[in-house]
Amino acid sequence: MEKLPTIFLEQKVHREENKLVLRFSYHKKLVALIKSVKGTYWSKTLTVWHLKYSEENLQIILSLFKEITKVDTSKISKKSLFKKSLTQDQKDLLNNFYLFLKGKRYSKSTIQTYTFFVADFVNFHTEKPLEELTNRDVELFIEKVFIERDYSISSQRQFVSALKIFILFYPKTHINNLELERPKKSRKLPNVLSQEEVLKIIGCTQNLKHRAILALIYSCGLRISELTNLKLTDFHLERKQLKIVNGKGRKDRYVSLADSFMPLLSNYYYSYKPEIYFVEGKNKGKYSTASVRQFLKKSCEKAQIKKTVTPHTLRHSYATHLLENGVDIRYIQSLLGHAKPETTMIYTHVKRKDLMEIQNPLDIALQRLNKRDNDKGNVLLSRNI
Repeated sequence: MEKLPTIFLEQKVHREENKLVLRFSYHKKLVALIKSVKGTYWSKTLTVWHLKYSEENLQIILSLFKEITKVDTSKISKKSLFKKSLTQDQKDLLNNFYLFLKGKRYSKSTIQTYTFFVADFVNFHTEKPLEELTNRDVELFIEKVFIERDYSISSQRQFVSALKIFILFYPKTHINNLELERPKKSRKLPNVLSQEEVLKIIGCTQNLKHRAILALIYSCGLRISELTNLKLTDFHLERKQLKIVNGKGRKDRYVSLADSFMPLLSNYYYSYKPEIYFVEGKNKGKYSTASVRQFLKKSCEKAQIKKTVTPHTLRHSYATHLLENGVDIRYIQSLLGHAKPETTMIYTHVKRKDLMEIQNPLDIALQRLNKRDNDKGNVLLSRNI
């Protein structure tokens, strides 16, 4: 009997949701089995298969591969995933914390993430009364859970933020809020497409609805959640504007609709006849964000673009191209709905035109050498200097 690769299970926060992650060396049979599990997706950014975390989904995966191959669960918290050892009082407290966050009007994803992290923290120290927990217990949790599960820095920052709010909600612990520090955020430069690549992706998207979605995301710099929440009433065609309602941070903003997008919008509308949302899924409900990512991936493959491209890449590209076209950074901040100018400033680091105008010191050195030794002919790197 053929020996199949081991499947390594992990628990990660991905796109602000708690995920059950599966890592393994590629094998056709394993991929086919994983695809059979409802709600399982491939992440190009993480290069893993994942599905929504729940104890039910964990048991489905364990049962599916039980007689097929080894499943490594060493990075899964046994306390939080296999046996919930919370007392009824702790469960009631966490439920009240959940309601507290709802009362503070946090977004649904933030409420879920914060409640999950605090529940995991309480569960990790379930044998110790909450009133006795200190900052050292927080450090132990990070060392034993976050580091061993290889959580990202952004996830650790979210946990600290969640704990700070929990301390306000439940001030009976000995955790010192002032001493809780978030690790410094990673400053990674965003992936950006050229304008030619964007047009190539849109051109390779044959489906009319899909093409309209990608064109709108790029031309208005939308977040994917903003796209799926768009209603027909948000389009102000007489002013060629789009109103983004309740975006990130519960902020509204206006963005301009491209003249070139209007014929595509009209063609799409009269072909699909949406009733409430700009794009609709089953039963006229919201369109799936996973579907957008899926058809974007296929369009990139057709366009033969090798770099990692997500819906947010189109937003990054929109901002960078605006900057390259001379639009003031303050207007770009407003168009993107950024709360802080520092967030928008990252695009100054990927602005191609400015970078191209900076002459490389190697070129300058060769130019000076050639100017000095003009009689000897041009010196090239491909020849002996």
